[in-house]
Amino acid sequence: MITASKRPQVHPAVEGRGLEVFTAEALEFIADLHRRFNPTRLDLLRRRGKRQARVDQGTALDFLKATRRIRDDSWSIAPVPVDLIDRRVEITGPTDRKMMINALNSGAKTFMADFEDANTPAWRNVVEGQVNLRDAVRRSIGYASSEGKEYRLNREVATLLVRPRGWHLPERHVRVDREDTSASLVDFGLFFFHNARELVTRGTGPYFYLPKMESHLEARLWNDVFAFAEDAVGVRHGTTKATALIETFPAAFEMEEILYELRDHAAGLNAGRWDYLFSIIKTLRARRDFVLPDRAQLTMTVPFMRAYTELLVKTCHRRGAHAIGGMAAFVPSRKDPTANEVAFTKVREDKAREANDGFDGTWVAHPDLVPVAGDVFDRALQGRPNQLGRTRDNVDVTARDLLDVRVPGGTTTEAGLRSNVRVAIQYLEAWLRGTGAVTISNLMEDTATAEIARSQVWQWVHHGARLDDQVTVNEGFVRQVGDEEVDRLRMQAEPSAQASGRFREARALFDDIALKEPLVDFLTSHAYPLIE
Repeated sequence: MITASKRPQVHPAVEGRGLEVFTAEALEFIADLHRRFNPTRLDLLRRRGKRQARVDQGTALDFLKATRRIRDDSWSIAPVPVDLIDRRVEITGPTDRKMMINALNSGAKTFMADFEDANTPAWRNVVEGQVNLRDAVRRSIGYASSEGKEYRLNREVATLLVRPRGWHLPERHVRVDREDTSASLVDFGLFFFHNARELVTRGTGPYFYLPKMESHLEARLWNDVFAFAEDAVGVRHGTTKATALIETFPAAFEMEEILYELRDHAAGLNAGRWDYLFSIIKTLRARRDFVLPDRAQLTMTVPFMRAYTELLVKTCHRRGAHAIGGMAAFVPSRKDPTANEVAFTKVREDKAREANDGFDGTWVAHPDLVPVAGDVFDRALQGRPNQLGRTRDNVDVTARDLLDVRVPGGTTTEAGLRSNVRVAIQYLEAWLRGTGAVTISNLMEDTATAEIARSQVWQWVHHGARLDDQVTVNEGFVRQVGDEEVDRLRMQAEPSAQASGRFREARALFDDIALKEPLVDFLTSHAYPLIE
């Protein structure tokens, strides 16, 4: 038993229903996780820095020679549970109470409740998110709107998965032995401690999405955490299942190894588009020959993105794991059915490409997209629950294919620059107010969008990129664009938002993370001190 002086220090203290989650026993579990695994986490983060230094000095990324045996040997992940066999449409969103109910009721096969990119890590969001998940697991979750509308769970709901924050993020509100805890371990630990056995009793299990890993050693750490937690809480080894997001450039070279390390707990891999592009810029930041064109031109059909997704499908199916496609972020408009149908057509085309490539499922951001994506995968699957039988033996992706980020016909334009500046500042302003999933121009944007937008501006400034009209992108030009775009955003905002908005802080934050040297690794880490 941990004495009072050895227990985690929680500040500010939780109140109300948060006390149901932050119990003495749960905090003892968090302390155990911290003491056992945080030193390894910190060492792995140092390894990231050392590898980045090598890449900055010219070392090329490649598939690892030391793990070639893993790639060559015949092995498979452990069988996935019944409720993860069919994942044709997955909906994602923050742990907001109303949004969770709507997502669980959406008709999607699974729902990923997100503590990471769709969530601002404000303390209230962390606490309320855990309360909401606890209620959702027990099917007692409800919500009453200010207009008097009641929200309750349907009889049939999506299978729940939870995405904790990444290994790089601390949780400053929970400290053990005078150290900030790992946000990953807090998010995972509280959910697992309170819900793992309850989920098993209800015929499902504790299922997770794992974000922003950069190596198989980071996957090994998660596997060790799972094994310890299962033993501590008293559930069978392998009950926990995790889908790893391949959303960092280094991880693309270690897909097989990541699945291997998680093989007792693995469920699949997911292709995270915007974060992957952001990671390419961040990893190859020192190289002028890796400057990318406008964000809008970085589609999933450009050669290096095709190589990434085809390798992911082949890797997954070779090992018996599900391959989950990228996000359809469109948010339908109630006022413009014509625009909706144009967007739905684009979604269908994107999902048809994924289904034809062999993906077993895909992501959507809005309940209205569930039937749109579902129809595409229904036709492709033809009564099957997945496409694991499509091994894609014809695919042969080399390191050169992943590294060749040329975009045929790609251009850098002032419109692309303005879009990056505007979207990043608009998102950051909402993020600072506590909202991590933001509708911008009928798209549901999260942190990944802001990351690719601001890092692309940094890359253009750092390497003096030239626009198609021959104007050179420099700091002064970006600041001018920033002034103009912030003025537009303020004018377009509702009067209440103009009064309570944080546009000035968002603009200053953008300048910090898009213009200053060196490139900030993660905007969430840099901006964390700005929220409560």
